[in-house]
Amino acid sequence: MPPTGKIYDYLVIGGGSGGLASARRAASYGAKVGLIEGSGRLGGTCVNVGCVPKKVMWNTASIAEAIHDAKEYGFPEVGPTTFDWNTLKHKRDAYIKRLNGIYERNLEKDSVEYISGLASFVSKNSVTLGNGEEIHAKKILIAVGGRPTIPQVPGAELGIDSDGFFDLEHQPKRVAVVGTGYIGIELAGIFHALGSKVSIFSRTEEILRPFDPIIKDTLRKEMVKIGIEIVPHSQVKSLAKADNNAITLNYASNGHEASAEFDTVLWAVGRHPNLDNLAVDKAGVTLNNKGYVVADEYQETVIPEVYALGDVCGIEQLTPVAIAAGRRLSDRLFGPAQFKSSKLDYRNVPSVIFSHPTAGAVGLTEAQAIEEYGAENLNVYVSEFSGMYNAMKAHKTPSAFKLICAGPEEKVVGIHIVGQGSDEMLQGFAVALKMGATKDDFDSTVALHPTSAEELVTLTKANLKKL
Repeated sequence: MPPTGKIYDYLVIGGGSGGLASARRAASYGAKVGLIEGSGRLGGTCVNVGCVPKKVMWNTASIAEAIHDAKEYGFPEVGPTTFDWNTLKHKRDAYIKRLNGIYERNLEKDSVEYISGLASFVSKNSVTLGNGEEIHAKKILIAVGGRPTIPQVPGAELGIDSDGFFDLEHQPKRVAVVGTGYIGIELAGIFHALGSKVSIFSRTEEILRPFDPIIKDTLRKEMVKIGIEIVPHSQVKSLAKADNNAITLNYASNGHEASAEFDTVLWAVGRHPNLDNLAVDKAGVTLNNKGYVVADEYQETVIPEVYALGDVCGIEQLTPVAIAAGRRLSDRLFGPAQFKSSKLDYRNVPSVIFSHPTAGAVGLTEAQAIEEYGAENLNVYVSEFSGMYNAMKAHKTPSAFKLICAGPEEKVVGIHIVGQGSDEMLQGFAVALKMGATKDDFDSTVALHPTSAEELVTLTKANLKKL
């Protein structure tokens, strides 16, 4: 008996960045493509509750910092001013809604059928939306992304997660951020720059644990210096309602029990794959011990014709990674013969942190480089300096750059930078590292002066770090 319902060449489950990119690329080759999204809005985490609205808020915080600095640059009438969080929030929401519409129109323009609903596997080639109708496809892509994790502690529901940050109608005066990954650090910095009193609760002494020490140590010192409280070796025990809509946070730090009141508690303790109700087991798809979909370097799961990419796989959970992986997958599946081996190279993926100041990294950390090459085969160059923006300022925002070079040819294998402009600076240097540039290539490049970026092409033996 033939299957009932619609039949596609390619069915994409998830309308986030990776799913959209893969669906549109497949359709460009003439494939019949359907895309299912259950949230009611396209764009996924990045567009709706991630990179895009976060960058709007980071820009807002940066303007607040510039206003603060203006007096030192000869603008005596510019001083402390009020900030209307609610007005910005609704303006930002309208901007995101326009983007949602653009994504939907792009699907229509590219002849991708947009299906609104929550998909659930029936078999490896079929899903249902719960209304009895089955949708069939020769190939199916799982690109459902992830969502924030809420810890299992009493009263946890009184806090918000990073999604909830974008629902806040008014700015809280006292904020607790639980977690020290890049999401927690970015949102803590935004809150602080806009005038909230911020406390960060860390399970360890560190912040940003996966990053190189030159980034995490520099940022930690700066955050403390500008007035952000970091509570080390802390474990949140419970949340409870307090007077005036406040929240009492009960915690232990260095073996001592304590409590504090906040207006908002933000959980930033990690993310997990968004697989509820998808029933991937009915397709035969396997998960790893952390619950992520197992897929190989070609985005193939253990089941032929079922693929997975993006945050649901738990590898390099960054929007541009999902987009690149999605396009390369569709090139290979539906494109000409020249793309028959197309796949994303997950090595040397650059990343940035929209902290205050910003930071960026590409390649190996110092510890990773030592493990891979041996300390005796490395030269690590470090420069810690004050950028020229600080020339008229009393408070000198730090800059610190590290260049990690391996072998006698001093191939650049790691770049780690923190300081104003690092976010925009890193992209070009990431290209150089990806191409296999050496320290000599950097040295032979004429510096742009006066910039912070020139530090990376003017490092000398005086900048060598002892390993």
